[in-house]
Amino acid sequence: MHSSERRKVWIIAALAFALTAGFSAPAAAETVEETGLVDKSAITVRSFMADSQMEWLQQHLKGAKAVLIIPSLVKLGFVLGGSGGSGVLLVRDEKTGSWSQPAFYMIGSVTFGLQIGGEAAEVIMLIQNQKALDQFYATEFKLGGDVSVAAGPVGAGAKSNIMADVLSFAKSKGLYAGLNLEGSIIKVSDSSNHAYYGRAVRPIDILVRNAVSNPGSAELRQELANAVR
Repeated sequence: MHSSERRKVWIIAALAFALTAGFSAPAAAETVEETGLVDKSAITVRSFMADSQMEWLQQHLKGAKAVLIIPSLVKLGFVLGGSGGSGVLLVRDEKTGSWSQPAFYMIGSVTFGLQIGGEAAEVIMLIQNQKALDQFYATEFKLGGDVSVAAGPVGAGAKSNIMADVLSFAKSKGLYAGLNLEGSIIKVSDSSNHAYYGRAVRPIDILVRNAVSNPGSAELRQELANAVR
């Protein structure tokens, strides 16, 4: 992707984040936006885990290396075309079963397409293997290029033999949306990580080294813990 295209992707992602955050003013250390994103992520997890159409996701979450939660992936059709949003990634400790603190990311694309009508979708992505998870420790990477991505199976009793590094599940206004994530870029949000933890920190420090923590993530981590019991 050329530099001009990348700039367009991040402009779209930034606009989407501003829209979903309501243009809130930042607090002194921990911004309203980051706190709100974590809280909304907990609501998204709770919603997906209570949805009978997300049976496959519910049964296979415990086998995932990590989960990326995007409470609102916004489709923008004015000025710039594309979609974007912000989300949090949490890694599951295979020995203890506990979930890490959340690391913040942005996602954006100029070729996204919700396959049904609607301006926004809730999205959960299962990170299926270590190769895919390692990409999240870099500054940014491309879905469909660096790692393979596919829509996960939806529906009661749904079965799947999909072999992809990342599986995505989405709902838009209560309906189930097929997402074309090929070509989208996922990038670390250093500013959000800094704001939430009070200092500059990299994803590996949050997700692997457990170097920082924020008690505000307790509800989200508990929702995920409940989901894999």
